[in-house]
Order: sequence, then structure tokens, then C-alpha cells
Amino acid sequence: MASPQLPLADGDVGTLLRDWRLRRRHSQLSLALDAGVSARHLSFVETGRARPSRDMVLKLAERLDVPPRERDALLLAAGYAPAQRARSLDDAELRSVRAAVDTLLAAFAPNPALAVDRHWNIVAHNAGVALLLRDVDPSLLAPPANALRVSLHPKGLAPRIENLPAWRAHVLERLRRDAELTADPALADLLGELRGYPAYGVSRAGEAGAEDPLPVIVPLRLRTPAGVLAFVSTTTVFGTAVDATAAELAIETFLPADAATAEALRALSGST
Repeated sequence: MASPQLPLADGDVGTLLRDWRLRRRHSQLSLALDAGVSARHLSFVETGRARPSRDMVLKLAERLDVPPRERDALLLAAGYAPAQRARSLDDAELRSVRAAVDTLLAAFAPNPALAVDRHWNIVAHNAGVALLLRDVDPSLLAPPANALRVSLHPKGLAPRIENLPAWRAHVLERLRRDAELTADPALADLLGELRGYPAYGVSRAGEAGAEDPLPVIVPLRLRTPAGVLAFVSTTTVFGTAVDATAAELAIETFLPADAATAEALRALSGST
């Protein structure tokens, strides 16, 4: 797995803070009150007339719910060292995190489960994922394989997803929200790529952003040699992680949505 890079500090800290404030729909006054600083001082910070302290940068970032790596970008732009070290999950100091991920993935068996990073690249998976990846073009599985690309690519799962319109809308909306929350250009690029894939009869009105709200739960209905299997996806994150790499990991688990799917998974795994 390639080593992640530190975030780039594009622009001065005042401009970056202003961008995050506007993205979170805060006025200068509301953010200043929330962070316990004067609106005048915040205005000076945003216009470059005052340099914020390291503590103020972190306080404002916390109030604006800025993701860990982007907080480091703010610190770098302000002239301070980053709070987090950007490390690969294969780093020796993260062995305990990798072990925890592997333990979780094994515990979810025979249900398919995979660990993904902040860009939805697959970091690890359990044996049950092989059922989902059957007939996926090998080129899509070359590292770093992207879970969302595999899901909607015409050479991936898309041709075997029985409820593709609903699943596609669900995936695109989830990715749109991720991209908006993090302001990550890589996620925005991925969203544009996925929207450009053939939709197999999915109209633009059927995609996320249409007036009709998405269902509360969207199952994945996948055609397999064992029949059509139905899954409900759940997400597990390390809520107490203090390392940026660990904080950005998510475990995506596909649980059986009906008794037939549960039985098929047990049979395929050799469980009793």
C-alpha cells in the first residue's frame, strides 16, 4: 500500500478558514461565538491582518468539523507543524490498528466485509468478499482497487445488480455528501467519474439529486450462482482513533437482508 502524503496547504490560512466557514454555512459572528473569540479578530484572521495561534486554528477547525487531514492543511498554511502524521496502515506503529481491522473483518464472516480508506480504496477484506467480486474484471481489482468504482463500473458489479437504479442513486448520493463534507478534490473527481458510467437504463431523474427522496435503507440485490442475494450495508468506524490514518478507515459490511441470503452465505462458507 502506497504511503499517504501530507495535505498541501493551498492558500493562506485565513482564506482556507473562510472557505470552510462558508462551506459549513456559518457567519463570522456565529463561528466567533461558537469558538469563543471576537468576530473582529476572526475577521482579521480571514483577511490576513492577524495570524491565528496554533490553538485557535485547531479550535476553529473543531467547530467547523474539518476532517483530520484538512486540519493539518490549515496548520501548515498558518506556519505550524501538522497535528497528525500521515502514515500507511502498513507502518510498524500502526500494527495494532491493522490487527484490529483484520479481527473485525474475520468476525463478520461469512458476511462480506471490507476496510476502505478515505477515498474508498480497499485496504483489506475477508473471504466473503470473493462472492461479491466474482466476474469483476481483474483490471478493477489491481491495487488500489476502489470499492465504489467496482460497484458501478460496467466491468464491475453493475451488470449483476438487480436493483441498479436504486443502488446507483444511493452510492452517488453518499459519495456526493462525502465530497461536500471533506472538500476533497479526489472524491469530487471520483464522483464525476462514476456519474459518467453507463447507467443501464437509469435515467438522470433516478440519480441522487432528484426531487424524490432516497429510501431509508437501500439493499444491494446481487445476482450470483447461488441466486439473487440481498444485502444491507453497514459502516463501522474507529470513533476513538487519534491517528489520522485510523480515523479515516471504515469497515463496510454486507449483512444478509433476508433468511435466504443468510442461508446461502453459510452454505458457501461451509458453515453449519
